[in-house]
Amino acid sequence: MTPEWILAYLALGAFVGFFAGLLGVGGGGIMVPVLTTMFAAQGFPHEHLVHVALGTSMAAIVVTSISSLRAHHAHGAVRWDIVRGIAPGVLLGTFAGTFVASRVASAPLAIFFGCFMAYVALQMILNVKPKPSRELPGPLGLAGVGGCIGIVSALVAIGGGSLSVPFMTWCNVKMQNAIGTSAAIGLPIALAGAAGYLINGWGSTGLPDWSIGFVYLPALVAVSLVSTFTAPLGARLAHRLPVATLKKIFAAVLVLLSTKMLHTVFGG
Repeated sequence: MTPEWILAYLALGAFVGFFAGLLGVGGGGIMVPVLTTMFAAQGFPHEHLVHVALGTSMAAIVVTSISSLRAHHAHGAVRWDIVRGIAPGVLLGTFAGTFVASRVASAPLAIFFGCFMAYVALQMILNVKPKPSRELPGPLGLAGVGGCIGIVSALVAIGGGSLSVPFMTWCNVKMQNAIGTSAAIGLPIALAGAAGYLINGWGSTGLPDWSIGFVYLPALVAVSLVSTFTAPLGARLAHRLPVATLKKIFAAVLVLLSTKMLHTVFGG
């Protein structure tokens, strides 16, 4: 791998870390399409292109989410009661979802990723208001929601923010608290997802050098190294910007990058 690619991974880590802190996402919504493009340019096998991007993103989210949740916790923005209720379902759903994703070809995974991100962005752009009386579900309901978030998160390698932030705001959780809590939920998602992609990719043929399962180590190390420092910067900004601005940034980034990923997979 050339020095140019190392610099590219470092730059991606800076960008991912900042948006992870700003939006309460693990960064997978950014990493997956960008890594897919980078891996394609380096000549990685097409049949494993999206799988390696998904696995590497999940592994990188472990580090990014720790840095992001610490920053949001320092601002008192994490609802730990929600985290405790949703974490069991998230762990089980994410791990199970990696077994599904590993058996689906790159093209269908890319279509699912693009459609899902477009749906989330549309929700944010329309700014649908929750009913004033709507509240969070009980423990069983939270665990069930966590399972659904985990499964989808594994399929698109996100830290859960694309689902958990809209869910919590729909239940009248304050936007800044939803973002901070989502950053905490991203850690169990990342741990279960990284383990699942490592196991499912173990022994696969044709993977690039320096890979463990579906995790590409050079990209993982470079992205994680820089994102640790930029995530707190984004978290601080999240507590200064108005809610409407946060939602517009969220939507614009998701639409742009999901479109780019689809172009890489189908237009290359």
